[in-house]
Amino acid sequence: MSNIVAIVGRPNVGKSTLFNRLTESRRAIVKEVSGVTRDRLYGRGEWNGVDFSVIDTGGYVRGSDDIFEAEIRKQVEIAIDEAGVIIFMLDVTTGIVDLDEVVAKLLRKSNKKVFIVANKVDNTDRVGLSAEFWSLGLGEVFDVSATNGSGTGDLLDEVVKEFDKDDDSVRDGDDLPHIAIVGKPNVGKSSLVNAFTGEERNIVTDISGTTRDSINTRYTAFGFDFMLVDTAGIRKKAKVHEDIEYYSVLRSISAIENSDVCIFMIDAEEGVQKQDLNIFYIIEKNSKGVVVLVNKWDLVEKDHKTMQAFEDNIREQLAPFNDVPIIFTSTITKQRIHKALEMAMEVHQNRIQKIATSKLNEIMLGIIEANPPPALKGKYVRIKYVQQLPTHSPAFAFFCNLPQYIPDSYKRFIENRLREHFNFTGVPIKIFFRKK
Repeated sequence: MSNIVAIVGRPNVGKSTLFNRLTESRRAIVKEVSGVTRDRLYGRGEWNGVDFSVIDTGGYVRGSDDIFEAEIRKQVEIAIDEAGVIIFMLDVTTGIVDLDEVVAKLLRKSNKKVFIVANKVDNTDRVGLSAEFWSLGLGEVFDVSATNGSGTGDLLDEVVKEFDKDDDSVRDGDDLPHIAIVGKPNVGKSSLVNAFTGEERNIVTDISGTTRDSINTRYTAFGFDFMLVDTAGIRKKAKVHEDIEYYSVLRSISAIENSDVCIFMIDAEEGVQKQDLNIFYIIEKNSKGVVVLVNKWDLVEKDHKTMQAFEDNIREQLAPFNDVPIIFTSTITKQRIHKALEMAMEVHQNRIQKIATSKLNEIMLGIIEANPPPALKGKYVRIKYVQQLPTHSPAFAFFCNLPQYIPDSYKRFIENRLREHFNFTGVPIKIFFRKK
């Protein structure tokens, strides 16, 4: 049996709070309203030396016409199917309600090991109120407070007994390349993840802001092995009106900061807009690799010159850092989507490459000798030595006698020559001039 536990229940019983406690993180957005969590969210937990995966799900609702609730229901059912153990959360302050009975019926059909968790037992006055939950006939009931952690130890003691202690398949993917899919709301980020994985991994609607949490997916097809991170759309501050969206944007920016490469999606019908450039600058500022993906290309009227003209316009707006791969795609027709993955991994390799100091000096010192920095006030700058710095992203130190006299135009010249001789496509380069 897989070491996976899914947390399920109706809306607003504390599933995301328990998820954050079991994974010792704050990855799931928590707010005292129903329907905050939509997609299923994965994390990693450990107890008594046993590693396991945790799935947070949206609140299960039945018979609703709401498009989100229908999609959330589907995500919950997928999570139950994936998991080896189910934590069924109920609210001790309300007791059993009709929707709890609906979820219980679904769990009986699953034939999975179920642990009933009576949440919000935050004080001694509420101890014993969970007695009625035994009538569901699904197994032992645990009094828990997900907020302060009381009772979670006893719950985990029993949960890990169901797992294989020697199962090494549970990995959080920290040692794998992380590829974040970023962009404005409603450009097709979740649709792209679903197209890559071939399943309805993330909820997709025409409503902007559908995705709220940053959602990690391990991708292992076609010889690849990396973490794919779907993020919430990043919109300008003036248009962020609610707390939930504010935290979604923070999660997305954090996903960029923790990624290796960003697949930066642009809407082909809208072109590059100011907010697209703001997102691109966040990627560049954090020295992340980038692949530009122009989505919805199937909706654009075009001739044999349209693609080149569109690409030239993008590069002009992204300047000066415009040495980036640009791919035109459609998540509906799946045109060139695997080219995007290949290019993302190529950019990752470009980002982690280390150039031998001897080779670097052999090439760059010859270029510098032929094109030295301009003299300033009768003083001549002499660059003696070049070295790649031991950083996570490409950075180079040029040692010279008068680093303060190096103009920005010469720094750009040096960067362009580095890009000519070494493959840094899609990767920002940092150049420092230091006194020898």
